[in-house]
Amino acid sequence: MAVRKAVQCGQVEDAIEKVNDLNPEILDTNPQLFFHLQQQRLIELIRSGQVEEALEFAQEELAPRGEENHAFLEELERTVALLAFEDTANCPVGELLDISQRQKTASELNAAILTSQSHEKDPKLPSLLKMLIWAQNQLDEKASYPHINDLVNATLEEPVT
Repeated sequence: MAVRKAVQCGQVEDAIEKVNDLNPEILDTNPQLFFHLQQQRLIELIRSGQVEEALEFAQEELAPRGEENHAFLEELERTVALLAFEDTANCPVGELLDISQRQKTASELNAAILTSQSHEKDPKLPSLLKMLIWAQNQLDEKASYPHINDLVNATLEEPVT
């Protein structure tokens, strides 16, 4: 949760540090995720108006990755294009500065962390509740038993005979 919150607040370096403390292999084995985190870091530099730092970061950290992977290069070009516009809200790639971009990166990182810990990417509770309702419906036809009708409080209701 702390890693996700860091990305959502634009503190990408902090998020990377936390992920590496948790499991350094996550970023080592997922170059696309690492690129997206570095891209988000570039976006945050641009957002804060640190143009010189953004250009230097793009040249030193992201450009070499773009040379290795054409898809990364295209994403880097889109991101650097933000620097060409004074009014980034109305530029063709302005959506990169939306909070939704941070959410997208945070979700990708969260999924990788859960996968590395052998957890499902999706929460299990909704599936378990659906299975409970299904099982109760199946049992209704065959037996009398205490029902759980109030899923929020998990209170049992005595069977109707």
